[in-house]
Amino acid sequence: MTSSELWTRATADRYDAEETEAFSAAVLGPTVAFLAELAGDGRAVEFAIGTGRVGVPLRERGVPVVGIELSEHMAAVLRRKIDADTLPVVIGDMATTVVPGEFTLVYLVYNTITNLLTQDEQVECFCNAARHLAPGGRFVIELGVPPLRFLPPGQVAVPFDVSERHLGFDTFDLVEQLLVSHHFTRDDDGRYRRGNSRHRYAWPAELDLMARIAGLELERRVADWDGAPFAQDSAKHISVWRKPA
Repeated sequence: MTSSELWTRATADRYDAEETEAFSAAVLGPTVAFLAELAGDGRAVEFAIGTGRVGVPLRERGVPVVGIELSEHMAAVLRRKIDADTLPVVIGDMATTVVPGEFTLVYLVYNTITNLLTQDEQVECFCNAARHLAPGGRFVIELGVPPLRFLPPGQVAVPFDVSERHLGFDTFDLVEQLLVSHHFTRDDDGRYRRGNSRHRYAWPAELDLMARIAGLELERRVADWDGAPFAQDSAKHISVWRKPA
């Protein structure tokens, strides 16, 4: 078992309703198109498939998908959407769990590699991706760029969402390269529900080194699923590493 925190039944049951923007056609359309092009005629593995936000529409696009998911509760929500023969899911962690066969694509979206709280585990995640890939196959990660440039001297907190129904901010441990995301979510009765999650942030260059350790080569890096150029002020990146043929 890795250090990833396990999602509870209550969190899984409300996940889709609280991530409506991520489920929108404007977000999912470019995401699925990008991944489908890389998968080609082959099969894909989604690490940390969750409730199937990306895996289900990618399967509906015609790409055979297998999921790996640590939380049985998240996988149960996915199973309400699609049957196990159409989209199999293996319960396990993304750093060590292996599913049979070779794949042209392994992907890990929505900052989820940060759920692995040590550098060693993140390296193992890259190695596990390489394990699944056929020669010429690709590993894709979607990840935010650590927003440390927004930290004034002496401050350890950065807000990432301030809206009518949600207040979110991150606090940073700059020595251990860890952050805690704090959420205050307003329920329909007007009360606020507090939650938090721990993450290990990583820079693009660090991920490239992890990829080299796993025998993968950087193929491209863009700022979003629509292929916008990655620049010094980009808030996130989509990175593609290739297993040499």
